Amino acid sequence: MSDDTKQAQEVKVTRHMAKRTAKNSVFLDLFQDKKNLLKLYKTLHPEDTDATEDTLDIVTIDNVLTDNLYNDLGIMVGNNRLLLLLEAQASWTVNILIRILLYLAQSYHEYFERTSQSLYKSKKVTMPKPELYIIYTGNKGRKPDTISLSKEFFDGADIDINVRAKVIYESDTEDIINQYIIFCKVFDEQRKLYGMTEQTVKETIRICKDRNVLKEYLIKREVEVVTIMMSLFNDEQIMKTYWKDMENTLTDKITHDKDRETAERLIKKGKMSLEDIADCVPSLSLEELREIEAEVMELA
Repeated sequence: MSDDTKQAQEVKVTRHMAKRTAKNSVFLDLFQDKKNLLKLYKTLHPEDTDATEDTLDIVTIDNVLTDNLYNDLGIMVGNNRLLLLLEAQASWTVNILIRILLYLAQSYHEYFERTSQSLYKSKKVTMPKPELYIIYTGNKGRKPDTISLSKEFFDGADIDINVRAKVIYESDTEDIINQYIIFCKVFDEQRKLYGMTEQTVKETIRICKDRNVLKEYLIKREVEVVTIMMSLFNDEQIMKTYWKDMENTLTDKITHDKDRETAERLIKKGKMSLEDIADCVPSLSLEELREIEAEVMELA
């Protein structure tokens, strides 16, 4: 077996593993546990003393958002409130408002189907009240506490549909949302030191356990967290390789097209042999130059 074949098989295996596991981010994995989900909800609604694990349902939608590296969590609280939490990671972008809008529309669509309500009958449907949040794991700086579609995309105009989301930043509290944000920041610090390596993941877990950040979760799920995060590394690396390949392909095509234009001009002048022209346009083979010559002669 050649080295190229081995490398191709290794890439194929890596991609399969990443595709199988990369959807399960630490964010989603953390809140799959109803105990942690309840802590999250009570962080946002401490006044709701009646809430229990049984009153919460995860309604996260798969395949609505094209970028699986962004982790999205939808929560239904009883039948009268819909919470949507979107983790924006460390990259600030107001484009997340578009994602929220699409996510919200799809959430309502599935809700109406799930509750057997028809939008085409005269009876008014019932729908849960939405609450939209973004958990931002970067530094706040001068970023706003809320962002809206109207303000960010239409200069604050009174538009017919608007989306407004509250942004949650790191604070001095010890609640589970803030612990998650700290976990992400520790990870970013370790990645700067050790790169995209398993050491980065293990150091992040060790430091957070020492600081009592998501300690119970990390002790219980340490092996799974390492697997999840390493799979995400693989997925991110695959995307980087893919886009690099696309960039190289585009560059090669541009070079090839330019060389072809040069070859056509030189052939039309008739002052150089195809062998000499081949030295001027290295991306074209002698066989391609003969084909171009035939086309030029046919058009002449």
